[in-house]
Amino acid sequence: MQGMSVPLHGERKGSAPAAAPLRHEVLGVRIAATDYERACAAVRQAALAGQPLTVTALAVHGVMTGALDAEHRHRLNALDLVVPDGQPVRWALNLLFRAGLSERVYGPELTLRVCRMAAAQGLPVAFYGSRQEVLDDLRAKLLQRIPGLKIVAMVPSRFRCVDRAEQAEIAASLSASGARILFVGLGCPRQETWLYEHRDLIPMPMLAVGAAFDFHAGRLPQAPPAMQRRGLEWLFRLASEPRRLWRRYLFLNPLYITLLLLQAAGLRRAPPPNAPAPKHLGYA
Repeated sequence: MQGMSVPLHGERKGSAPAAAPLRHEVLGVRIAATDYERACAAVRQAALAGQPLTVTALAVHGVMTGALDAEHRHRLNALDLVVPDGQPVRWALNLLFRAGLSERVYGPELTLRVCRMAAAQGLPVAFYGSRQEVLDDLRAKLLQRIPGLKIVAMVPSRFRCVDRAEQAEIAASLSASGARILFVGLGCPRQETWLYEHRDLIPMPMLAVGAAFDFHAGRLPQAPPAMQRRGLEWLFRLASEPRRLWRRYLFLNPLYITLLLLQAAGLRRAPPPNAPAPKHLGYA
């Protein structure tokens, strides 16, 4: 058994885009067989309608956070649109489910495309996460690249957990900012947890895009396109940040391949459909 294929759907009325792509279970995590055009269209539709939409771009590390943790898998599978950020995730969709995807949906590139769409549509955007100095650089760099972009709020992370009252305060502030699209950069898996816990509090599309903040702020280098196409971005990032990332890549990448082979061979049991309800974490 290779895994389930299910229609893409959200948990809230009106939250899912029209003509939504199928989601396929890769190690129990439901990934949408989609591309940049359809992902941007879903964000645009929700933003124009003033409706919530939760979007995250998962590479191998993100998929493995769900594969190894039933509570977090529940969070990921409750999000509206989980796109294949990493080439190995796209390859899995193509090999196991014949998705026919010619390119991945890379979080930093999706960020730029959504920003260009927002500028063209006159949709204000906001950014939540990272540090103030990174956000300042990000604002300057994005406005250089996309002069028509209207950025109405840039709110740094509080780098701690908050209670539900403070969480509601943050959500109300972002909702009142005038933004129609919110980008979230808290790192994986914190940002996906944040989207899950705010999905009913903020009435706009929210995109968890991780390192896109640091990349577009000029704080971190991106892998050369040739390495990205060959699925070797992890090697470039490992060389750039070995002390922080060595456990992630040297342990999780081989485990991902092993579990994927077991799924392809029908030797890995599918996770139970009713995962336990996750505890509230209150990341901010």
